[in-house]
Amino acid sequence: MLKVAIIGTGAISPSHIEAYLQFKDRCKIVALCDLYPEKAEVRREQYGLEAKIVQDYKKLLQEGIDLVSICMPPYVHAQVAVDFLNAGSHVIVEKPMAASLKECDDMIEAARNNDKVLSVIAQNRFRNPIMKLKQVLDSGLAGKILHAQVDSHWWRGHCYYDLWWRGTWEKEGGGPTLNHAVHHIDGLLWMLGRPSHIQAYMANVAHDNAEVEDLSIAMMKYPNGALGQLTSSVVHHGEEQQYVFQGQFARISAPWRVTASISLPNGFPERDLELEGKIQKYYDELPDLPYEGHAGQIDNVLSAIEHGTPVLIDGENGRSTLELIMSIYKSASMGENVQLPLQKNDPFYTQEGAQQNVPYFYQKGKSIENFEDGKITTGSNYGVKK
Repeated sequence: MLKVAIIGTGAISPSHIEAYLQFKDRCKIVALCDLYPEKAEVRREQYGLEAKIVQDYKKLLQEGIDLVSICMPPYVHAQVAVDFLNAGSHVIVEKPMAASLKECDDMIEAARNNDKVLSVIAQNRFRNPIMKLKQVLDSGLAGKILHAQVDSHWWRGHCYYDLWWRGTWEKEGGGPTLNHAVHHIDGLLWMLGRPSHIQAYMANVAHDNAEVEDLSIAMMKYPNGALGQLTSSVVHHGEEQQYVFQGQFARISAPWRVTASISLPNGFPERDLELEGKIQKYYDELPDLPYEGHAGQIDNVLSAIEHGTPVLIDGENGRSTLELIMSIYKSASMGENVQLPLQKNDPFYTQEGAQQNVPYFYQKGKSIENFEDGKITTGSNYGVKK
Protein backbone atom coordinates (compact mmCIF):
# COMPACT_ATOMS: atom_id res chain seq x y z
CA MET A 1 0.00 0.00 0.00
CA LEU A 2 1.67 3.19 -1.21
CA LYS A 3 1.44 6.25 1.05
CA VAL A 4 0.45 9.36 -0.93
CA ALA A 5 0.64 13.08 -0.12
CA ILE A 6 -1.08 15.91 -1.99
CA ILE A 7 1.02 19.08 -1.96
CA GLY A 8 -1.31 21.98 -2.74
CA THR A 9 -5.08 21.62 -2.36
CA GLY A 10 -6.34 24.23 -4.81
CA ALA A 11 -8.55 23.89 -7.86
CA ILE A 12 -6.68 21.03 -9.57
CA SER A 13 -6.21 18.89 -6.45
CA PRO A 14 -9.64 17.15 -6.70
CA SER A 15 -8.54 15.64 -10.02
CA HIS A 16 -5.65 13.96 -8.19
CA ILE A 17 -7.59 13.02 -5.08
CA GLU A 18 -10.46 11.48 -7.02
CA ALA A 19 -8.00 9.56 -9.17
CA TYR A 20 -6.14 8.09 -6.20
CA LEU A 21 -9.44 7.11 -4.61
CA GLN A 22 -10.12 4.84 -7.59
CA PHE A 23 -7.15 2.71 -6.46
CA LYS A 24 -7.84 2.24 -2.76
CA ASP A 25 -6.30 -1.24 -2.82
CA ARG A 26 -2.99 0.17 -4.07
CA CYS A 27 -2.54 3.51 -2.33
CA LYS A 28 -3.81 5.71 0.48
CA ILE A 29 -3.74 9.50 0.82
CA VAL A 30 -2.09 10.07 4.20
CA ALA A 31 -1.27 13.80 4.05
CA LEU A 32 -2.54 17.07 2.62
CA CYS A 33 -0.37 20.18 2.51
CA ASP A 34 -1.36 23.74 1.77
CA LEU A 35 -0.14 27.23 2.61
CA TYR A 36 -3.75 27.78 3.70
CA PRO A 37 -4.56 24.82 6.01
CA GLU A 38 -8.27 25.61 5.91
CA LYS A 39 -8.28 24.71 2.21
CA ALA A 40 -6.72 21.36 3.01
CA GLU A 41 -9.33 20.80 5.71
CA VAL A 42 -12.09 21.39 3.16
CA ARG A 43 -10.60 18.70 0.92
CA ARG A 44 -10.21 16.28 3.82
CA GLU A 45 -13.85 16.64 4.77
CA GLN A 46 -15.04 16.69 1.15
CA TYR A 47 -13.51 13.29 0.45
CA GLY A 48 -13.65 11.76 3.92
CA LEU A 49 -9.89 11.32 4.06
CA GLU A 50 -7.92 10.11 7.06
CA ALA A 51 -5.01 12.41 6.29
CA LYS A 52 -2.85 14.71 8.36
CA ILE A 53 -2.74 18.37 7.38
CA VAL A 54 0.46 20.40 7.29
CA GLN A 55 1.23 23.93 6.17
CA ASP A 56 4.90 23.33 5.35
CA TYR A 57 5.66 20.45 2.98
CA LYS A 58 9.08 19.99 4.56
CA LYS A 59 7.38 18.44 7.59
CA LEU A 60 6.53 15.48 5.34
CA LEU A 61 10.03 14.82 4.01
CA GLN A 62 10.87 12.37 6.80
CA GLU A 63 7.41 10.73 6.92
CA GLY A 64 8.21 7.92 4.49
CA ILE A 65 5.83 9.18 1.80
CA ASP A 66 5.99 6.89 -1.22
CA LEU A 67 4.41 9.21 -3.79
CA VAL A 68 3.53 12.90 -3.87
CA SER A 69 1.35 14.89 -6.22
CA ILE A 70 2.59 18.47 -6.51
CA CYS A 71 -0.36 20.74 -7.29
CA MET A 72 1.25 24.11 -6.54
CA PRO A 73 2.03 27.17 -8.69
CA PRO A 74 4.73 26.47 -11.31
CA TYR A 75 7.45 28.64 -9.76
CA VAL A 76 7.81 26.27 -6.77
CA HIS A 77 7.51 22.93 -8.62
CA ALA A 78 11.24 22.34 -8.93
CA GLN A 79 12.29 22.92 -5.33
CA VAL A 80 9.45 20.84 -3.89
CA ALA A 81 10.00 18.01 -6.38
CA VAL A 82 13.77 17.90 -5.78
CA ASP A 83 13.28 17.88 -2.01
CA PHE A 84 10.87 14.94 -2.15
CA LEU A 85 12.95 13.01 -4.68
CA ASN A 86 16.02 13.41 -2.47
CA ALA A 87 13.92 12.24 0.49
CA GLY A 88 13.08 9.02 -1.36
CA SER A 89 9.59 9.79 -2.70
CA HIS A 90 8.32 9.29 -6.21
CA VAL A 91 6.86 12.48 -7.71
CA ILE A 92 3.96 13.44 -9.93
CA VAL A 93 4.05 17.15 -10.76
CA GLU A 94 1.30 19.18 -12.36
CA LYS A 95 1.88 21.01 -15.60
CA PRO A 96 3.95 22.92 -16.49
CA MET A 97 6.87 20.90 -15.17
CA ALA A 98 8.80 23.92 -13.87
CA ALA A 99 9.48 27.59 -14.45
CA SER A 100 12.64 27.02 -16.52
CA LEU A 101 14.62 24.40 -18.41
CA LYS A 102 17.34 24.71 -15.77
CA GLU A 103 14.84 23.65 -13.12
CA CYS A 104 13.64 20.77 -15.31
CA ASP A 105 17.21 19.52 -15.52
CA ASP A 106 17.57 19.75 -11.73
CA MET A 107 14.41 17.65 -11.28
CA ILE A 108 15.50 15.04 -13.83
CA GLU A 109 18.92 14.76 -12.19
CA ALA A 110 17.35 14.28 -8.73
CA ALA A 111 15.03 11.55 -10.05
CA ARG A 112 17.95 9.79 -11.75
CA ASN A 113 20.28 10.05 -8.74
CA ASN A 114 17.63 8.63 -6.40
CA ASP A 115 16.22 6.06 -8.84
CA LYS A 116 12.71 7.45 -8.42
CA VAL A 117 9.80 7.98 -10.78
CA LEU A 118 9.21 11.54 -11.97
CA SER A 119 6.08 12.03 -14.04
CA VAL A 120 4.64 15.29 -15.38
CA ILE A 121 0.88 15.53 -15.70
CA ALA A 122 -0.28 15.35 -19.31
CA GLN A 123 -3.63 13.71 -18.72
CA ASN A 124 -4.93 14.27 -22.24
CA ARG A 125 -2.69 11.46 -23.49
CA PHE A 126 -4.91 9.23 -21.38
CA ARG A 127 -8.10 10.10 -23.25
CA ASN A 128 -9.45 7.61 -25.74
CA PRO A 129 -9.64 9.99 -28.74
CA ILE A 130 -6.05 11.17 -28.20
CA MET A 131 -4.61 7.71 -27.58
CA LYS A 132 -6.42 6.34 -30.62
CA LEU A 133 -5.36 9.26 -32.81
CA LYS A 134 -1.74 8.57 -31.84
CA GLN A 135 -2.15 4.91 -32.77
CA VAL A 136 -3.71 5.78 -36.14
CA LEU A 137 -0.79 8.15 -36.83
CA ASP A 138 1.67 5.42 -35.92
CA SER A 139 -0.10 2.96 -38.23
CA GLY A 140 0.92 5.03 -41.25
CA LEU A 141 -2.52 4.70 -42.82
CA ALA A 142 -2.76 8.47 -43.31
CA GLY A 143 0.71 8.60 -44.85
CA LYS A 144 3.47 11.09 -44.14
CA ILE A 145 2.12 14.06 -42.16
CA LEU A 146 2.38 17.23 -44.21
CA HIS A 147 0.68 19.77 -41.94
CA ALA A 148 -0.44 19.92 -38.30
CA GLN A 149 -2.97 22.33 -36.85
CA VAL A 150 -3.38 22.55 -33.08
CA ASP A 151 -5.99 24.84 -31.54
CA SER A 152 -5.70 25.36 -27.77
CA HIS A 153 -8.68 27.65 -27.46
CA TRP A 154 -9.83 28.71 -23.99
CA TRP A 155 -11.68 31.66 -22.49
CA ARG A 156 -10.94 33.32 -19.15
CA GLY A 157 -12.58 36.38 -17.67
CA HIS A 158 -10.66 39.52 -16.73
CA CYS A 159 -10.72 38.61 -13.02
CA TYR A 160 -8.98 35.28 -13.70
CA TYR A 161 -5.64 37.07 -13.43
CA ASP A 162 -6.51 38.73 -10.12
CA LEU A 163 -5.33 35.63 -8.22
CA TRP A 164 -2.05 36.58 -6.54
CA TRP A 165 0.30 34.30 -8.49
CA ARG A 166 -1.36 34.44 -11.90
CA GLY A 167 -0.55 36.85 -14.67
CA THR A 168 3.09 37.42 -13.71
CA TRP A 169 6.21 36.17 -15.43
CA GLU A 170 7.84 35.49 -12.05
CA LYS A 171 5.09 33.44 -10.39
CA GLU A 172 3.00 31.94 -13.21
CA GLY A 173 5.81 31.89 -15.73
CA GLY A 174 3.64 32.87 -18.69
CA GLY A 175 0.12 32.95 -20.07
CA PRO A 176 -1.88 30.36 -22.02
CA THR A 177 1.11 29.23 -24.07
CA LEU A 178 2.59 27.83 -20.86
CA ASN A 179 -0.41 27.06 -18.70
CA HIS A 180 -3.16 26.05 -21.12
CA ALA A 181 -1.57 24.89 -24.37
CA VAL A 182 0.98 22.82 -22.42
CA HIS A 183 -1.21 19.72 -22.86
CA HIS A 184 -1.62 20.26 -26.58
CA ILE A 185 2.09 20.90 -26.99
CA ASP A 186 2.87 17.70 -25.11
CA GLY A 187 0.48 15.81 -27.39
CA LEU A 188 1.95 17.37 -30.52
CA LEU A 189 5.48 16.42 -29.51
CA TRP A 190 4.31 12.89 -28.66
CA MET A 191 2.68 12.49 -32.05
CA LEU A 192 5.09 14.27 -34.40
CA GLY A 193 8.33 14.82 -32.52
CA ARG A 194 10.26 18.07 -32.09
CA PRO A 195 10.20 20.73 -34.80
CA SER A 196 13.49 22.20 -35.95
CA HIS A 197 12.39 25.86 -36.15
CA ILE A 198 9.80 28.13 -34.50
CA GLN A 199 8.45 31.52 -35.57
CA ALA A 200 5.90 33.02 -33.20
CA TYR A 201 3.93 36.09 -32.17
CA MET A 202 2.11 36.89 -28.94
CA ALA A 203 -0.04 39.67 -27.52
CA ASN A 204 -2.25 40.62 -24.61
CA VAL A 205 -5.52 41.67 -26.18
CA ALA A 206 -8.09 41.40 -23.38
CA HIS A 207 -6.46 41.24 -19.91
CA ASP A 208 -4.87 44.53 -18.89
CA ASN A 209 -4.34 43.20 -15.35
CA ALA A 210 -1.65 40.71 -16.46
CA GLU A 211 1.98 41.01 -17.47
CA VAL A 212 1.78 37.90 -19.64
CA GLU A 213 0.27 37.11 -23.03
CA ASP A 214 -3.32 35.98 -23.47
CA LEU A 215 -2.88 34.96 -27.12
CA SER A 216 -0.01 33.48 -29.11
CA ILE A 217 0.38 31.96 -32.57
CA ALA A 218 3.36 29.80 -33.48
CA MET A 219 4.48 28.36 -36.80
CA MET A 220 6.65 25.25 -36.79
CA LYS A 221 8.95 23.69 -39.35
CA TYR A 222 9.88 20.01 -39.02
CA PRO A 223 13.11 18.35 -40.14
CA ASN A 224 11.22 16.43 -42.87
CA GLY A 225 9.77 19.65 -44.31
CA ALA A 226 6.31 19.41 -42.73
CA LEU A 227 4.76 22.56 -41.27
CA GLY A 228 2.61 23.11 -38.19
CA GLN A 229 0.66 25.87 -36.50
CA LEU A 230 -0.38 26.29 -32.89
CA THR A 231 -2.76 28.84 -31.38
CA SER A 232 -2.71 29.30 -27.59
CA SER A 233 -5.49 31.48 -26.25
CA VAL A 234 -7.69 32.49 -23.34
CA VAL A 235 -9.81 34.81 -25.50
CA HIS A 236 -11.67 32.22 -27.60
CA HIS A 237 -15.34 31.82 -26.77
CA GLY A 238 -16.50 28.22 -26.78
CA GLU A 239 -13.18 26.74 -25.62
CA GLU A 240 -12.88 24.42 -28.61
CA GLN A 241 -9.66 22.45 -28.82
CA GLN A 242 -8.50 20.23 -31.65
CA TYR A 243 -5.63 18.44 -33.34
CA VAL A 244 -5.80 18.20 -37.13
CA PHE A 245 -3.20 16.24 -39.09
CA GLN A 246 -3.12 16.41 -42.87
CA GLY A 247 -1.40 13.31 -44.17
CA GLN A 248 -0.30 12.38 -47.65
CA PHE A 249 -3.33 10.11 -47.99
CA ALA A 250 -5.88 11.34 -45.43
CA ARG A 251 -6.88 13.91 -42.84
CA ILE A 252 -7.34 12.66 -39.27
CA SER A 253 -8.14 14.62 -36.14
CA ALA A 254 -9.36 14.85 -32.56
CA PRO A 255 -12.30 15.35 -32.26
CA TRP A 256 -12.21 12.29 -34.50
CA ARG A 257 -12.83 12.72 -38.18
CA VAL A 258 -11.30 11.06 -41.18
CA THR A 259 -11.39 12.36 -44.73
CA ALA A 260 -9.35 11.03 -47.66
CA SER A 261 -8.94 12.33 -51.18
CA ILE A 262 -7.75 10.92 -54.49
CA SER A 263 -7.11 12.86 -57.64
CA LEU A 264 -9.40 13.16 -60.62
CA PRO A 265 -7.73 13.33 -64.05
CA ASN A 266 -7.82 17.15 -63.83
CA GLY A 267 -6.15 17.20 -60.39
CA PHE A 268 -9.26 18.07 -58.43
CA PRO A 269 -10.22 15.89 -55.41
CA GLU A 270 -12.59 13.01 -55.09
CA ARG A 271 -13.39 11.25 -51.81
CA ASP A 272 -11.43 8.05 -51.25
CA LEU A 273 -14.21 6.20 -49.49
CA GLU A 274 -12.29 2.94 -49.46
CA LEU A 275 -9.39 4.41 -47.49
CA GLU A 276 -11.74 6.32 -45.21
CA GLY A 277 -13.50 3.07 -44.40
CA LYS A 278 -10.21 1.28 -43.76
CA ILE A 279 -8.98 3.98 -41.37
CA GLN A 280 -12.34 4.19 -39.62
CA LYS A 281 -12.38 0.42 -39.11
CA TYR A 282 -8.86 0.54 -37.66
CA TYR A 283 -9.91 3.35 -35.28
CA ASP A 284 -13.12 1.61 -34.19
CA GLU A 285 -11.30 -1.62 -33.35
CA LEU A 286 -8.76 0.04 -31.06
CA PRO A 287 -9.48 -0.81 -27.40
CA ASP A 288 -10.62 1.81 -24.93
CA LEU A 289 -8.39 2.75 -22.03
CA PRO A 290 -9.30 1.24 -18.63
CA TYR A 291 -8.98 4.71 -17.03
CA GLU A 292 -8.99 8.17 -18.57
CA GLY A 293 -7.55 11.55 -17.59
CA HIS A 294 -5.72 11.91 -14.28
CA ALA A 295 -6.85 8.44 -13.23
CA GLY A 296 -5.21 6.97 -16.32
CA GLN A 297 -1.92 8.70 -15.66
CA ILE A 298 -1.93 7.90 -11.94
CA ASP A 299 -2.66 4.24 -12.75
CA ASN A 300 0.35 4.35 -15.11
CA VAL A 301 2.58 5.81 -12.37
CA LEU A 302 1.38 3.34 -9.74
CA SER A 303 2.14 0.47 -12.13
CA ALA A 304 5.62 1.88 -12.79
CA ILE A 305 6.34 1.99 -9.06
CA GLU A 306 4.88 -1.47 -8.45
CA HIS A 307 6.51 -3.26 -11.39
CA GLY A 308 9.51 -1.14 -12.34
CA THR A 309 8.07 -0.31 -15.77
CA PRO A 310 8.59 3.03 -17.56
CA VAL A 311 5.98 5.77 -17.21
CA LEU A 312 4.36 7.12 -20.36
CA ILE A 313 5.17 10.72 -19.43
CA ASP A 314 8.50 11.23 -17.67
CA GLY A 315 10.68 14.21 -16.83
CA GLU A 316 12.29 14.27 -20.26
CA ASN A 317 8.84 14.58 -21.85
CA GLY A 318 7.95 17.42 -19.51
CA ARG A 319 11.22 19.17 -20.33
CA SER A 320 10.66 18.82 -24.09
CA THR A 321 7.27 20.45 -23.72
CA LEU A 322 8.71 23.37 -21.77
CA GLU A 323 11.53 23.72 -24.32
CA LEU A 324 9.02 24.21 -27.12
CA ILE A 325 7.09 26.72 -25.00
CA MET A 326 10.24 28.69 -24.20
CA SER A 327 11.13 28.64 -27.90
CA ILE A 328 7.76 30.23 -28.67
CA TYR A 329 8.37 32.87 -26.01
CA LYS A 330 11.86 33.53 -27.34
CA SER A 331 10.68 33.92 -30.92
CA ALA A 332 7.75 36.16 -29.97
CA SER A 333 9.87 38.27 -27.62
CA MET A 334 13.00 38.64 -29.75
CA GLY A 335 11.48 38.58 -33.22
CA GLU A 336 13.68 35.63 -34.15
CA ASN A 337 13.25 32.42 -36.07
CA VAL A 338 14.32 30.09 -33.26
CA GLN A 339 16.20 26.87 -33.90
CA LEU A 340 15.74 23.93 -31.55
CA PRO A 341 17.10 22.54 -29.30
CA LEU A 342 17.75 25.50 -26.99
CA GLN A 343 21.25 25.45 -25.53
CA LYS A 344 22.18 25.88 -21.88
CA ASN A 345 23.76 29.26 -22.63
CA ASP A 346 20.50 30.54 -24.14
CA PRO A 347 18.87 33.32 -22.09
CA PHE A 348 15.60 31.37 -22.18
CA TYR A 349 17.23 28.39 -20.45
CA THR A 350 16.84 30.07 -17.04
CA GLN A 351 13.91 31.84 -15.44
CA GLU A 352 16.00 34.95 -14.84
CA GLY A 353 17.10 35.11 -18.46
CA ALA A 354 13.59 34.71 -19.79
CA GLN A 355 12.21 37.38 -17.44
CA GLN A 356 14.81 39.83 -18.70
CA ASN A 357 13.74 39.35 -22.33
CA VAL A 358 9.96 38.86 -22.39
CA PRO A 359 7.56 41.79 -22.85
CA TYR A 360 5.60 42.96 -19.83
CA PHE A 361 2.28 43.79 -21.44
CA TYR A 362 0.58 45.36 -18.41
CA GLN A 363 1.24 45.89 -14.74
CA LYS A 364 -0.64 43.50 -12.48
CA GLY A 365 -3.01 45.86 -10.69
CA LYS A 366 -4.97 43.59 -8.35
CA SER A 367 -3.99 40.64 -6.18
CA ILE A 368 -6.37 38.47 -4.19
CA GLU A 369 -5.33 35.53 -2.01
CA ASN A 370 -7.98 33.01 -3.01
CA PHE A 371 -11.10 32.61 -5.09
CA GLU A 372 -14.11 30.91 -3.63
CA ASP A 373 -14.25 27.28 -4.74
CA GLY A 374 -16.04 27.07 -8.04
CA LYS A 375 -16.25 25.18 -11.29
CA ILE A 376 -13.14 25.04 -13.44
CA THR A 377 -12.84 23.82 -17.02
CA THR A 378 -10.13 21.36 -17.99
CA GLY A 379 -10.74 21.10 -21.72
CA SER A 380 -12.64 19.08 -24.27
CA ASN A 381 -12.64 15.30 -24.12
CA TYR A 382 -12.16 15.39 -27.90
CA GLY A 383 -15.17 13.15 -28.31
CA VAL A 384 -17.76 15.31 -30.05
CA LYS A 385 -16.94 18.66 -31.55
CA LYS A 386 -18.97 21.36 -29.82
